[in-house]
Amino acid sequence: MNGRVKIIDIAAKLGVSPATVSRALSDSGLVAEPTRSRIREEAAALNYRPNVSARNLRTRRSKAVLMVVRDVGNPFYLDVLKGVEAAAREAGYAVLMGNTENDPERETGFFDMLRDGQADGMVLITGQLPQAGRYSEGLPENLPVVVALEMIDKSGLPHIQIDNRAAARDAVQHLISLGHTRIAHIAGPLPEQMSELRLGGYRDAMQAAGLAIPADYEQRGDYLLGSGKRLCRALMSLPQPPTAIFAANDEMAFGTIAAAHELGLSVPGDLSVVGFDDIYLSEAFQPPLTTISQPRAEVGRAAMTVLLDILEGKGAPEAPLILPTTLQIRGSTAAPRPLVRLRSA
Repeated sequence: MNGRVKIIDIAAKLGVSPATVSRALSDSGLVAEPTRSRIREEAAALNYRPNVSARNLRTRRSKAVLMVVRDVGNPFYLDVLKGVEAAAREAGYAVLMGNTENDPERETGFFDMLRDGQADGMVLITGQLPQAGRYSEGLPENLPVVVALEMIDKSGLPHIQIDNRAAARDAVQHLISLGHTRIAHIAGPLPEQMSELRLGGYRDAMQAAGLAIPADYEQRGDYLLGSGKRLCRALMSLPQPPTAIFAANDEMAFGTIAAAHELGLSVPGDLSVVGFDDIYLSEAFQPPLTTISQPRAEVGRAAMTVLLDILEGKGAPEAPLILPTTLQIRGSTAAPRPLVRLRSA
C-alpha cells in the first residue's frame, strides 16, 4: 500500500464502513467485539497512525513545532531553544523539545509525530535523518524540516549553519600563533559532516603552517565529556604527547582539561586546550575555556523564521544561511613550555 494509510483503506480491507473503523479506533462502545479487535489489529498491521492535524479545525494545524536535539541535557541547546521559541511565540506557535540520545527509534518517532500532524514543522539539530523502515528510501516530499547548526549532506533540506571548517581553522591558528607545533585534535563522531568539517579545518591550519600530524594525534570522540577525558589520557600517554589539543566541542574540551588535571598537568602551563561552541559554562570553567563562539540564539531564530516561511507557503532559501563565529580567547591557552613527563596516575 503506497503512501499514508487512511481509515478508508482499513475499511475497504475489512469490508466495513469508514465510520465503523473510526469508532473502533476511538474505543467507541458502539462497535462490538470481535469487530473492534479485528479493526484494531488490522490498523496495527498496516501501520496506521491517526492524522492529528486533520482534527484541528479548518486550519489543519497543531500550532506546535518540534526542536529535536541529540542530548537535551547539553546546555549548548538552551540558547538555540530561546531563539526558536522567541520567533515561534511571535507567530503563535508552541515549541516541543525532542531528545534522541542518538537512538534510531527515537529519531524515527519524532519524524512520525511530524508526519502524523502532531507538529507542523521541525527544527532538526541532530545531524542525521531516520534511515530504517518507512524512511529507508528518504523522507516524504515537502516535509517541513529545517536543519540548524548540524549538516545533512544531500538531504535537500534548508540549513542554518556556520562555517565549521573556517572556525576550526581559526581555533588551530590561534594555537599555532602561540608557538605550538604539536597540536592534536579530538573530533566529533565521524563520518558526520560537521565533525568532518571541523577535522578538515584542523588539517588546513596544520598544513598551512607546515606542521606534521602524527596518526595518533587525530582521535575520534562523540561530543560527550567522557570521550574528552579518555582521549586526552590516550594522547598524553604517547611517546611525544601534544602541547595543545583542539576539541570539536566544549564538552569534550572540559573532559580534556579534567583528565589533564588528574594526570597532574597544568592547563595552560603544560597543555593548552581549545573548544568549540562557547556554552555558558565555558567562561566560568577553570581555567576559562578558549573556544569558538556560535550565535546560537540567532541560529534558532533564523531556523524558526525559515520554518514559518515554509509553513506559510513562501518556500525555503535555495542556499544555506551562514552565520558568523568568533574566537573567544580565555585562560586555557598559552605559549608552550617543555612538558615534564609524569608516571601514569
